[in-house]
Amino acid sequence: MISNSQREALIQAAVAVRERAYAPYSKYKVGAALLAADGRIFTGVNVENASYGLTICAERTAVFKAISEGCRDFTAVAVATENAGSPCGACRQVLAEFAGDVPVWLVDAAGHGRVTTLYALLPDHFGPEHLL
Repeated sequence: MISNSQREALIQAAVAVRERAYAPYSKYKVGAALLAADGRIFTGVNVENASYGLTICAERTAVFKAISEGCRDFTAVAVATENAGSPCGACRQVLAEFAGDVPVWLVDAAGHGRVTTLYALLPDHFGPEHLL
């Protein structure tokens, strides 16, 4: 369980980083923040590309950033969009690989929204344990 102050810091990090998103085509800016077990927060934004298939979502940016910094243990996620939208399927799968069934806050640009869990967003997930 995370503390109220950790939750607020996580949500505010997602809301703040959202402004750095590069979304000239969709105009749908997304910010994501991951809380690591050691207390660090890793952020990411969506980065669009004129070749749409090369676009990367904020959630995956945050995960890959954390992994590249040696962190693989997460306790919570926050995603900020204009309308408290939910992560896409690819992001849900990547988060499931590294975060497990953590709380996920889906918030709007003002930081208001709802909390759910990763496995509620991705029921019957596929993970490394299925490859044995």
